[in-house]
Amino acid sequence: MLDLVIKHVRVVRPREPEVALLDVGVKDGRFARIAPEIPAAEARETLDARHLLGFPGVVDAHTHVGIYAPLPEDAVTESTAAVTGGVTTMLTYFRTGQYYLNKGGPYREFFPEVLRLSEGRYRCDYAYHLAPIQGSHVDEMELLATEHGVPSFKIFMFYGGHGLHGTADPDAQRRFLLLDPDDSYDLAHFEFVMRAAARLRERRPDLADAVSVSLHCEMADILNAYTKLVQRDAGLAGLRAYSAARPPHAEGLAVWVAAYLAHETGCRNINLLHLSSRKAIEAALLAAQTFPHIDFRREVTVGHLLLDCDSAPGSWAKVNPPIRPREDVERLWQAVLEGRVDWIVSDHACCARELKVAAARPDDIWLTKSGFGGTEYLLAGVFSEGGRRGLALHRMAELLAWNPARRFGLTHKGDIAVGYDADLALLDPARPFTVRAAESPSGQGYSPFEGQELTGQVQATFLRGRLVYERGRILGPPLGRYVRRPAREA
Repeated sequence: MLDLVIKHVRVVRPREPEVALLDVGVKDGRFARIAPEIPAAEARETLDARHLLGFPGVVDAHTHVGIYAPLPEDAVTESTAAVTGGVTTMLTYFRTGQYYLNKGGPYREFFPEVLRLSEGRYRCDYAYHLAPIQGSHVDEMELLATEHGVPSFKIFMFYGGHGLHGTADPDAQRRFLLLDPDDSYDLAHFEFVMRAAARLRERRPDLADAVSVSLHCEMADILNAYTKLVQRDAGLAGLRAYSAARPPHAEGLAVWVAAYLAHETGCRNINLLHLSSRKAIEAALLAAQTFPHIDFRREVTVGHLLLDCDSAPGSWAKVNPPIRPREDVERLWQAVLEGRVDWIVSDHACCARELKVAAARPDDIWLTKSGFGGTEYLLAGVFSEGGRRGLALHRMAELLAWNPARRFGLTHKGDIAVGYDADLALLDPARPFTVRAAESPSGQGYSPFEGQELTGQVQATFLRGRLVYERGRILGPPLGRYVRRPAREA
């Protein structure tokens, strides 16, 4: 006896160009039977999908839950926003230092607190990537992977010499990262993180495929120099000024530095995060040709695909790396359509209105905090704009679910197939809607996507076979579970 049958689903699968009309059967939270016809009598409950498109639940592999608000509260509101957009798994980049828990110290003490504060709060499943900030954290990477199921690590390349929201002096940056007196967050530290990841792969071949290092690629020295130049230029303002202050070649150069360090250290699995510009994409592609033994994966965000310096609403769209001019946006889309991007994410970082901008000078880009939310528009944004450009449905499923799930050890997610978690997003491809922040359950209160007209809206979201969202209504209590990676057989 099946627990649930969802009838008349137009199933979208990664690697399968054909969209088939099928019934989907669920047992114990997994897809148990998929067929053209499953009799209603064979299930305890039956729902009718009414020929809507069924996408694998979206794996939003780059979020920042808890960065600007306390983690327990942020997990509730932002995962609620996520499921309204078909996201069933959130992977959050977390670290010690200011923001997040505002603590330093060893991860053996820090991360159990993260898990405790998260439990029972998420409406979707969740996992964490962790950033080794202090020198001692490098020695904890194996513990994090083996005891806590966190085999993915992050390097913020600009943090050692540049502030999160703009320039900062070295002492301020050390206080921001809560570094020990003998620590330096620099290229040598990045090298040691990569060497530790390579050692972990060698020692634990059972984890090797899931062990990876992700990099935010921007060079601090260039950001500092160009910020000074741009701030003296009266002809630049807003997002164009911020893009010029963090120029694309700062991204491209950082990609090359990251690539050579990966080659030098034998760190095979490298993720190049939120590539925002033509120069960054082209550097990433050339690096992959130069070092074919390194498994590079290239990420872009829905924000960098839907917004540009002129279309976005000024300071509300400030983010690192910046929103770019239209020519960069078009180059990103070209890379997506050519199959040269591996996954698309939201980089969701809910920054409430009262924190985002300075009350007295809300249009001052230099006083505005970096980052914004948008996980609820990830699937709809890619479907709407990608569909308009000819992106195939099965490629959307790969970019939004299959590819990130495979890379990060979510072995039971990312597909609509027997044995996989019954995570499903039902999308009405003909339903237009206008983005209105007031209609989002996010705690942000605004959106840089405000007013955008999208076609294709999520009507229902299932998490492990449980209906958690339907046509504007959140259903039931938070059911999200922490996912240790790589996930084991049930």
